Amino acid sequence: MHLLLLGKNGQVGWELQRALSPLGRITALDRHSTHYCGDLTKPDELAQTVRALKPDVIINAAAYTAVDNAETERELATLVNAHAVSVLARQAEATGAWLVHYSTDYVFDGSGHTPWREQDPAGPLNHYGASKLAGEQAIARYCSRHLIFRTSWVYAARGNNFAKTMLRLAQARSTLGVINDQFGAPTGADLIADVTAHALRQAMAKPVLSGLYHLAAAGETNWHDYADFVFNAARRAGVSLALEQLEPIPSRAWPTPAARPANSRLDCSKLRHGFGLHLPPWQQGVLHMLNETLEPLK
Repeated sequence: MHLLLLGKNGQVGWELQRALSPLGRITALDRHSTHYCGDLTKPDELAQTVRALKPDVIINAAAYTAVDNAETERELATLVNAHAVSVLARQAEATGAWLVHYSTDYVFDGSGHTPWREQDPAGPLNHYGASKLAGEQAIARYCSRHLIFRTSWVYAARGNNFAKTMLRLAQARSTLGVINDQFGAPTGADLIADVTAHALRQAMAKPVLSGLYHLAAAGETNWHDYADFVFNAARRAGVSLALEQLEPIPSRAWPTPAARPANSRLDCSKLRHGFGLHLPPWQQGVLHMLNETLEPLK
């Protein structure tokens, strides 16, 4: 089996190179690739790449993810997250390929306290969410065999993440304020990649499983309590922190160009039941990531 992976150097894309390797031969591209096009700002060249490679599966882990910048770079965000995805969907259908794609809780308006289900009405608060929703809708319209995974609060040990930022600040400051009224589940890129490989294998054998799924670690937290969990783990590991006081603050005290949803909880029961999966608690994945992160800080 031949798999075409786009966004190979992103958080999820990097982990996908590992998780998908037992399934077949992988052609992994990013926007800097030269022999074939992996740049979603060049949809025509992207279509040529799909036609030339004729992969059995296209996995799109590339996206425009600068949430605040998307408010002013609307055309670029729409090009990458919607138009290019529409092109991939059409090409996948034309060549008989499966299309795997990643979306976001930002397609919802963040109201209420109940975890969002796949069939709940969308209502993005910002243009990033709107562009991702348009990409989802294009795949559903044009590609009969697809897996779309909506996820949230993604992190990875490789590169920057919320925990690393908090630890850096906590080593330099005695007081920190962190938002406590946005709720979700920190979800590791490694978990997303492993679930993708498992689900793809099953879906290809049983195409009725094609569709939209929510994918996040189990449980919930807010950014303040997430930071507190990270700091406690760091102290237990012997990391010296200057931080003396961690203050909870409301979102309105930290305004951003793009509004963020308060409720990013995702109901993942469709994924768990459909593919026979156990999704571990968010704390387990964060601790695993911190094992790699904390050692250089001691």
